[in-house]
Amino acid sequence: MQVASEQRGEVMVLLVEGSLDALTAPDLGKEFSTQIESGHFNLVADLAGVDYSSSAGLRVLLAAVKDTRQNGGDLRLAAVQANVNKVLTLAGISSAINQFPDVEAAVSSFEAAS
Repeated sequence: MQVASEQRGEVMVLLVEGSLDALTAPDLGKEFSTQIESGHFNLVADLAGVDYSSSAGLRVLLAAVKDTRQNGGDLRLAAVQANVNKVLTLAGISSAINQFPDVEAAVSSFEAAS
């Protein structure tokens, strides 16, 4: 798994590629923590390049949602592939995390909420 970050106004976009599983999820969790500790509370995870997520990946996403919301921000998901969305839905957390069809829509949703 690889993660790159890109600032878009007040929003930090994390471009995630690869599989989110027990081996890679901790790395994504560290990246979320680093961003939050740096004062970036409005995050978008671009999951267009993620074709698989285990429960470990879901835990990392939920922890990031909790941490960002506790700081007055949010984590929003963009371009979630069908396989990953199915896991989110089966786990019952798809309604707890805001999802958007692409990064632009996710970033714009922060501006609309202001």
